[in-house]
Amino acid sequence: MEIVESILDIPVQDPPEEEFSSADLIWTKFGTAEHHDDVALIPYARVDEFIIGECSNVECPTRFHIERGRKRSMGSLKEYKSDEYLEYRLYWCSFGPENYGEGGGVLPSRRYRLNTRNRAARPQSMRGCTCHFVVKRLYARPTLALIIFNERRHINKSGFVCHGPLDKDAIGPGAKKIPYISNEIQQQTMSMIYLGIPEENVLEKHIEYVQRYGGSDSTVSTLASQYVRKLGMIIKRSTHELDLDDQASIRMWVERNKKSIFFYQDTSETGPFILGIQTEWQLQQMVRFGHRSLIAADSTFGIKRLKYPLCTLLVFDSRQHALPVAWVITRSVAKPDVAKWMKALLDRARSVDPGWKINGFVIDDAAMEIDPIRDAFCCPILFSIWRVRGSWLRNVVKKCSNIEVKREIFKRLGEIVYSIWGGLDTSVALEELILDFVDQSAFMEYFKSTWVPKIEMWLSTIKTFPLASQEASGAIEAYHVKLKTKLFDDSHLGALQRVDWLVHKLTTELHSAYWLDRYADESDSFQHVKEEYIASTSWHRALQIPDSAVTLDDKGHLFAKVASQKDSSRTHLVWNPGSDFAFCDCAWSMQGNFCKHVIKVNMICENAKGCKPSMSFWSFREILIDLCKKPMDDSIGLDESVAWTHQMLDQIKQLVELNSSNDIGIVVNNMPLKWISKKGRTFVGIPASLPALPSDSKTITKNVQKSRKRKRLSRLR
Repeated sequence: MEIVESILDIPVQDPPEEEFSSADLIWTKFGTAEHHDDVALIPYARVDEFIIGECSNVECPTRFHIERGRKRSMGSLKEYKSDEYLEYRLYWCSFGPENYGEGGGVLPSRRYRLNTRNRAARPQSMRGCTCHFVVKRLYARPTLALIIFNERRHINKSGFVCHGPLDKDAIGPGAKKIPYISNEIQQQTMSMIYLGIPEENVLEKHIEYVQRYGGSDSTVSTLASQYVRKLGMIIKRSTHELDLDDQASIRMWVERNKKSIFFYQDTSETGPFILGIQTEWQLQQMVRFGHRSLIAADSTFGIKRLKYPLCTLLVFDSRQHALPVAWVITRSVAKPDVAKWMKALLDRARSVDPGWKINGFVIDDAAMEIDPIRDAFCCPILFSIWRVRGSWLRNVVKKCSNIEVKREIFKRLGEIVYSIWGGLDTSVALEELILDFVDQSAFMEYFKSTWVPKIEMWLSTIKTFPLASQEASGAIEAYHVKLKTKLFDDSHLGALQRVDWLVHKLTTELHSAYWLDRYADESDSFQHVKEEYIASTSWHRALQIPDSAVTLDDKGHLFAKVASQKDSSRTHLVWNPGSDFAFCDCAWSMQGNFCKHVIKVNMICENAKGCKPSMSFWSFREILIDLCKKPMDDSIGLDESVAWTHQMLDQIKQLVELNSSNDIGIVVNNMPLKWISKKGRTFVGIPASLPALPSDSKTITKNVQKSRKRKRLSRLR
């Protein structure tokens, strides 16, 4: 905005509204390049109407008091500038400025008033608000008033909203009349608003749940209705830009949301930017579904389009859907940096459950560092081929024109991957592929530039690690597609290079979507949401296709036909059935995804003769065969095999005993005693929610302290 140096260049504004505020005025930068303020000129007779309008701010309702004032009489100045005052008044928000809230902590409410000038109607409402402005009645033009706004936002020095509906810590005397709203009800209402459900439906559900606690009183319904509208207004007006500078905005968000952060490292000369986000609900799901189960990583989302790539850690819930339990935003994949946030995440989970442990970690990127995972989680590592498969299929469909050529190229790519267990020379297979399809220049240029330099690394990773199943790969892919839909909407393309926008989208819309999915499934409510959630993965959609709808080719199983369940006259063709690189002509598959038709055909082919086993089964079989090939005279290798076998045998025995027993107490008593630290035993033995009762001596001491405090307060008064 251009800086104006003369007050004569500032236009006079007279809004038509009876009462108006700063939002109704156009503000001008007045001063010099080194020091300037936001100013506006209005008729002096309308100053009171402006102040009333400012007090009626919906987001931060308040009152303004005169902090300081001065007057001059006309004729007292022989020489004067154009901005000299006849009357000067400094107005300050009545919720400030005593406690400025350094560090972003909860501001205390004092029970008494200090012997200082009372800046607010109630002493406990001194919340450190820095919003203030100056009104100057101009000496040269007494009919006009110059308004100088020093801080228009109702925030404290730490940059946090410190009063009003947007203040999370705001407490007032009206709280006793407001119906009880649990965290669950609040999260449910927020989730519905974020997902765009009409306000009438949100209000109906909200009142229904509130009345379970507060009865069917009309006052309860009225207050609940006001709550929903206020919450909707806050969400609608909320913004990701806490500051124009993205880095400063993120620092403010981190300061406000410490409970939702498990690791934060700002950019510096010694380290890169790393932000690890995990809400309390995500922590609960990680502890619940991750214990003795799998964690998977969608590791390189937005590597080309976002300012910093996004890595998501996923668990598999009760329906084996991928559920995001942590987000890590960083560009660094170096071992020390990955080890930092992984250790922090593990420590957070074990602060809730000291015995928390996972059985396996699924990766999807061959370049991902393995050592930090092994060091932190001490578990086997699996590899999912969904990323490489999807990338190849998407580019085959995009860059090749003939459908038959698309099928054949994708089949040959699959054969190259399968060849790692057949003892074939991969380099020879690659040369043959490039020569056979030299006319497909667009795809071959992409393949040679993107994949040929690193294909040995990917194939080596696929051969080295056990492969995740099609169900797990499909679940990870379903999450990735949902994330892509939420973030890469056309309306957000201008914000992709801001980290605060990414954080806002993750913690509001995406978090709310998954929370509501889980809530709908477990509470058996929101049937439409529940049905969409159940059918959100290709694996579950494949289970709805009857076996009779699949017909295999009698001659060599070259293809399979799958009858459409929606349109009986339509049939989908699946080429190369039984393989993870099967090619389907449906729209979902053409976008590079695992489709339900491929998964269903592969389910049928598991029991059909002449069909290949799945890659995950083939990988598992090769690992077992490799263990059997250990020579008897290789004593260390034999010891390792025996140790692994006995560990697996002990776990299988425990599972069999647990499933067959009718009394869980017998199983627990037979388990070996495991000692932990004294602090840990106290934590496990005594829940934090049930504090021990104080002794009589402690009670007496506490009463004496209260009595002394009353005496001190009486002296202050």
